[in-house]
Amino acid sequence: MTPLKTKTAFLLTPMFLLQPVTLCIAQSAPLAAGPGGKASQSTTIMVIQRPGGLSELYTPASVSVVNGEDLRGDRPRVNLSEGLGSVPGLQIQNRQNYAQDLQLSVRGFGSRSTYGVSGVRIYVDGIPATMPDGQGQTSNIDLNSVDKIEVLRGPYSALYGNASGGVVNVESQTGSQPDTLEAGTYYGSYGTWRNSVKASGATGDGTRAGDVNYSVSASRFTTQGYRDHSGAQKNLGNAKLGVRLDDASTLTLMFNSLSVDANDPGGLTEDEWHDNPRQSPRGEQYDTRKSIDQTQAGLRYQRQMSDNDELSVMAYHGERHTTQYQSIPMATQLSPTQSGGVIVLERKYQGIDTRWKHEGSMGPVPVTFTGGLDYETMTERRQGFENFIEQDGAPDYGEKGDQRRNEKNRMWNLDPYLQTTWKLAPRWTLDAGLRYSTVNFDSHDYYITAGNGNDSGSARYHKLLPMGSLNYALIPGWNLYFSAGRGFETPTIDELSYRPDSLPGLNTGLKPTTSDTFELGTKKRIGNGLVTAALFQTNTDNELVVAQSLGGRTSYTNAGKTRRRGVELSLDQQFTLNWQLKMAWTLLDATYRNDTCGSGQCSADEVVPAGNRLPGIARNMGYASLQWLPEQGWHAGAEIRYMSDIQANDANTAQAPAYTVTSLDTGYRFIWDRWSLDLFSRVDNLFDRRYVGSVIVNEGNGRYFEPSPGRNWGGGLNLAYRFE
Repeated sequence: MTPLKTKTAFLLTPMFLLQPVTLCIAQSAPLAAGPGGKASQSTTIMVIQRPGGLSELYTPASVSVVNGEDLRGDRPRVNLSEGLGSVPGLQIQNRQNYAQDLQLSVRGFGSRSTYGVSGVRIYVDGIPATMPDGQGQTSNIDLNSVDKIEVLRGPYSALYGNASGGVVNVESQTGSQPDTLEAGTYYGSYGTWRNSVKASGATGDGTRAGDVNYSVSASRFTTQGYRDHSGAQKNLGNAKLGVRLDDASTLTLMFNSLSVDANDPGGLTEDEWHDNPRQSPRGEQYDTRKSIDQTQAGLRYQRQMSDNDELSVMAYHGERHTTQYQSIPMATQLSPTQSGGVIVLERKYQGIDTRWKHEGSMGPVPVTFTGGLDYETMTERRQGFENFIEQDGAPDYGEKGDQRRNEKNRMWNLDPYLQTTWKLAPRWTLDAGLRYSTVNFDSHDYYITAGNGNDSGSARYHKLLPMGSLNYALIPGWNLYFSAGRGFETPTIDELSYRPDSLPGLNTGLKPTTSDTFELGTKKRIGNGLVTAALFQTNTDNELVVAQSLGGRTSYTNAGKTRRRGVELSLDQQFTLNWQLKMAWTLLDATYRNDTCGSGQCSADEVVPAGNRLPGIARNMGYASLQWLPEQGWHAGAEIRYMSDIQANDANTAQAPAYTVTSLDTGYRFIWDRWSLDLFSRVDNLFDRRYVGSVIVNEGNGRYFEPSPGRNWGGGLNLAYRFE
């Protein structure tokens, strides 16, 4: 093992994304030539050292950091689900449906989402990919330019406010010398193509006024899709430009653009899945599809006010346009309360986060205070139209017809926060934080008819979110911590839209889900690696469930208590010069703690009994990978993933069975002076296992299942040139 190497980075810390820290990393010999022929290093030990001399062996929370090179590797570089299997507690699955995004949950939070991501906060370069109501998406994450992804679990997550059962922070690469130009391509089964280019560099080392760094990336992805009617195309651009203004301040500009056109194959019943997992019975009939166009930009200003004080201001703005065609029969759409089979959304979102940090002491005790104010807002114009044009008494589906919904929604949240870190003794450190979150909803309904009343209304939620953590260093290289915190999750605007009593107006009777989490964890250096373990329990009140689905309107209610408890283990081990082993295992017991009736008028066979498992959550998850990564020449790897059975509904009457899948990859890396070329290939689901990759929770027609491909293959190349 080589000596510790120190570098400056931005690590996800409680409440405050992109907080400057120093990472001390123990490294083995170089592993593999990265972009431009540079040898990348294996990160095996991480020590967080805050400015001012305070240091902790590890952050006192369940946090996993996956660097960009590990994410990319010999992979397609299309979906976030490709490279995060080594993160315990994170369940992320590819729906094989680019119209509905990935299915992502952290310790069971987010599992009920039927599209996009809810219950988990996502940030891309400091800009929230989660809207103020808690609904987010991952489609704008550019894997080609990711520097690292940080996944935060447990009580610390609560300090990010609404819908923060977990936090996923994506940080793009910062350009550095020498200037580098890269190009890559990938081709795989089912007509899958990905082509990308990237340029990065800097005019200096970042320490002098006028120094500039840049990183610009663009990619195009197309696929015919594994399933019928599942083709998609996606164009993605990402840019990051930084400049040092003077000796004390920097300015960074972030830009991201996304365009997606995707068919929607929909879910299958169990019989349909067994009969033909590739079919899409309703996709062609209704021409179900979705188009997304999104552009966002952010500006971050940082200034060292004094030796002990620093200021950071982050501001951003974005626009997202979505059009979606759904598989709803004409007779259903003709109901007076039905909002139609075509959804048209126009969203504008913006925000500002101002943060101040002070390092000092209270008597003999070193103390760090960080406080700030976070404001986010979103304005949404939501319209609904019939997904047909009637011709000769018969519907012609897939065409936008008459309007059935028209409303303007506005959501905002305002969150002041404060965090402190106290170095109580050489081995004892206390972290405490507090956030007061206010989330507001306003809806103005413009579509009012005789059978469709005025659904205008407003709702506001407040919650004080405390968190504390005590860390003890048993010996150098071995820490033990205990943390506790409170979190909450408001209903999304979709869940607030309709009342279970069928009266007009927002469902203002809905309460936010609140949770109390307790965690005991340890992290230990073992040779040239890191092993972590965590025990946790989360008790939740007012879990949101479906109250009724009638006439095209789905309403929600609060129903009882749930409990999530489990164990997480992980190992990241580097041994000899070029071998790397990663392993992770999660046991998660997530159940209802009392009998539950969504509508309040359930018959005996409709009551969800206490002890039923929460749907969408695997009780056991396992992962292991072994890689051979020399600097150049042949490289290879293998990985295996296990997922236990997943309940598809609250009643636990439908399940996606357990599965185990294996992948292999290999390639050859050439290096000639300033040039590097990496050729690779891979095969996924090596043993051609037939399985369901994800489920649509509580799907009203029993179409729960979204099948995954059998054995499939791919290959590609990455070419880089350094301007030295």
